[in-house]
Amino acid sequence: MGKGKLEKFAELETFHNVFQYPYRVIAERPFDMKGRWRIDFFKNDNPIVLELGCGKGEYTVALARQCPDVNFVGVDIKGARLWTGASQAIQENLSNVAFLRTNIEFIDRFFADDEVQEIWLTFSDPQMKNPRKRLTSTHFLERYRRFLVDGGIIHLKTDSNFLFTYTNCLVSENHLPVLLNTTDLYHDERTKDEPFLGIQTYYEQMWLERGLAIKYLRFQLPHDGKIIEPDVEIELDDYRSYHRNKRSSKERAK
Repeated sequence: MGKGKLEKFAELETFHNVFQYPYRVIAERPFDMKGRWRIDFFKNDNPIVLELGCGKGEYTVALARQCPDVNFVGVDIKGARLWTGASQAIQENLSNVAFLRTNIEFIDRFFADDEVQEIWLTFSDPQMKNPRKRLTSTHFLERYRRFLVDGGIIHLKTDSNFLFTYTNCLVSENHLPVLLNTTDLYHDERTKDEPFLGIQTYYEQMWLERGLAIKYLRFQLPHDGKIIEPDVEIELDDYRSYHRNKRSSKERAK
């Protein structure tokens, strides 16, 4: 029988690679390791890469395995999910991976200027009704700028045509440098020499079995310039992803 949520939460308190700062905690005390991740936890000068909304941490752990000279931090608010990746990293003695349990809305409170090199957004909720909550929105990109290096890289990997289209519109509107853009990741010749793009989570494999093409966008986020939200209407996804409900009855959303 698998562990229950209460058991997992109790174990998380003992994991050296997990930092728990939900809103009620961070509202009371600052995060002392901000600006000191390399010194206090990773003990090296390697680049830091975040996965925001990492769920069970499958992608975070897989990236850490493939790239031992890069430090990875998986971020999610769901502690019972984080337990899976955190425990796996401990079992495999992966010293280049950590997990942060917090609301992504407050992510800039945990990292200092230029402390992070890249961000991964893997199968984020497209938030078709609420642009402000989309992890590629102006609202979040401005937050990322506070800790990403100038020209830091953002990876978007998604099954959602809505989120992919929206992000492309935002990138185009703001003339952000695009490094790679594909509507069918696993049938694009340009991705063959990048093994980290071949990592597949459990739910991603399910989407692939349903015949959904996986989309991928890699772009840079410069520090200069105001980011403008695109004023476009986008057709909603015509299906419901696992554990994801449509949040609007409209055919299109902005």
